[in-house]
Amino acid sequence: MSISLEPDKEAFIALATERMPFGKYKGLRLVDLPERYIVWFSQKGFPEGKLGEMLQAVYEIKLNGLEYLFK
Repeated sequence: MSISLEPDKEAFIALATERMPFGKYKGLRLVDLPERYIVWFSQKGFPEGKLGEMLQAVYEIKLNGLEYLFK
């Protein structure tokens, strides 16, 4: 079994374009959500499913100072 360490281009593009579907920041791209909001989710628990996975990825990106990847 071979594991690829190459980034998933489609997943990256989806993450860069996905928008928040609800709440105060509805319509804002996930990568543009305020850091304090993403940190709140990390403390309270990310939603289930694809949205939660994407928010968790955004959290890791912001935590590691990698936001420039989306510019």
